[in-house]
Amino acid sequence: MNISKEKLKTFFKELPENIDIEDVMYRLYLLQKIEAGELDIHEGRRLSHENAKERLSRKWRN
Repeated sequence: MNISKEKLKTFFKELPENIDIEDVMYRLYLLQKIEAGELDIHEGRRLSHENAKERLSRKWRN
């Protein structure tokens, strides 16, 4: 997954002045997951609300 320089610039500008490397890594991980989700939506890979509820309910029954 690629992230544009502009998004990374914005990402780093919004970080607090003092932050742990673990927090930076976690935020980058979240950014990557959000980007992947947006790409899935754009490419039509998504579930309806009803389908998602059914899949989750099957998962939790077992």
